[in-house]
Order: sequence, then C-alpha cells, then structure tokens
Amino acid sequence: MLSVRSGLGWGLLGVVAFSFTVPFTRVAVGGLSPLFIGSGRAVVAAVLAGLALALTRQKPPTMRQWLRLAVVAGGVVAGFPLLTSFALTTAPASHGAVVIGLLPAATAVAAVLRTRERPSRSFWFFAALGAVVAIGFAALQNGGLGGLHPSDLLLFGAVLAAAIGYAEGGLLARELGAWQTVSWALVLSAPVMIVLASVALAGEPPQATPVQWLAFAYLAVVSMFLGFFAWYRGLAIGPMAQVSQIQLVQPVLSILWAGILLHEQLGAATILGGLAVILCAALAVRTRLRKDA
Repeated sequence: MLSVRSGLGWGLLGVVAFSFTVPFTRVAVGGLSPLFIGSGRAVVAAVLAGLALALTRQKPPTMRQWLRLAVVAGGVVAGFPLLTSFALTTAPASHGAVVIGLLPAATAVAAVLRTRERPSRSFWFFAALGAVVAIGFAALQNGGLGGLHPSDLLLFGAVLAAAIGYAEGGLLARELGAWQTVSWALVLSAPVMIVLASVALAGEPPQATPVQWLAFAYLAVVSMFLGFFAWYRGLAIGPMAQVSQIQLVQPVLSILWAGILLHEQLGAATILGGLAVILCAALAVRTRLRKDA
C-alpha cells in the first residue's frame, strides 16, 4: 500500500507540469491555429505513447476498458485541449487560469458521481457556489452578465470535459497503470486527431516562430503525455478527492507564469477572482472528504 503522501506528491508533480499549459497555449496560438494546437499535440503524444506501449509490450485493454478509455480520450485528449486552444485565442492566460480554477471541485463532483458516493449537502452547496463565483468572475471581466464572452463558455466546457476525463482516468489507472491509461487513450484517439490536424494544416498553414513551436512542443510532450504519468498515478494512489485538492495550486501557478512569461497585468480583480474560485473549490473538496454518508 502506498501512502497518501505519495499520492499527493505525484499529484503535485503533475499539477506543476499542467500549470504551464494555459500560458504556453496562449503563446502557441500566436502562430498556430487553435485546431492544430488541440489536435496536433495529441498526434505527437500518440506517437510517443504508441512507442512506449510497443517497447514495453503492454497487454491491450478489454472491450469494457476500451469504452472507458473513450471517455478519457474525449475529455482530456480531445475536449480540454481543443476547447482551451480556441478560448485562449481571445482570452488572456491569467483569465483562463482563474476560470479553470473551478476544475478541482468539478473533478470531485465527477468522482462522486462516478463512484456513487453520498457526500453531505454542504459539499454540493460549495460546489455550486464555486460554479456561480467562476461564472460571475468571467462575466464581470467582460462587462457584466450580458458581456459573457464565448471564450468563457469554451473554458467552462473544457473544465467539464477534463473533470470527467480525470475521474474516469483515475479509476482506470488502478487497473491499467498510470502511464498506460493515458497512452491507450492517446492511441485510441489518434485517427480522429490526425484527421483534425490535417484539416487544420490545409486550412491554415503554420506561421509560428521558434518560441511558438517550443510552446507547442511542451504542450505535446509534457501537458499531453508526461504530465499525466504523475497525475494519474497520484489519483490512482488516492484518495482521489484528496489528491484533487493539489489542483487548487494550478491556477495560482498559471497566473504567476502568465505574469512572468507573458507580462500580463495581474490586477486586483484577477487576483481576488482567483482566490474566490480557489476558496470555493477548497471548501467543496474538503467537505466531501469530511463526510461521506
């Protein structure tokens, strides 16, 4: 049996890797189409995953596991990368990081629904409050509720997709292994991602600088592949909801990287909004941990 501290350590390593995803996506969309970034990074990662699976001669999943891997692939291989790539063509990285700060609570909700546990009513209250705060922050940043930008809807969709993919992937990692789970999901999604990447290349040929290509390389190798080794291992060791609390530091780190790397102005509204979303997510997850009925 591995200790909870071990699960938290692996989870933190994965979160640090993921914390660069939003600012580097913001860099990459300056010279690459969002469709190519979202699909192309999955294609590169799928090649690496296929090589790793072949070299280690991994046993293929069962039919039921393939169906569950399709859920993981739809959430974290296709859904989150594509939706965030399109959103960050217009939204600042710091803004995207704050909205994505809802992800820990969303992951906890997905885990509750997937494992059929019965947390207290206060858990659902704080989870709902976090959603309201995140939506309110996004709306105020764009001039009120009437000014909610389409990029915010894409970011909320990305959170939902990732939460489902994280919860299902964490459970599968206990059966297949952490890196094997993300590798099989990447291989499964490869045909669709190759078609999308080809369409993107034909419609909008890349005009990226070396820095933008380096950002894309990080998204493909680390955000789409290596980061999940640590993250799914942490979720598999668990407890899943407790490990998901580590994700609360991700928006803070992402905002920090956006300020350092992209020179984005971190105003009081962004900082307060980020803290509010993180606080609501923390209360939801901690409440869930205290009481399961």
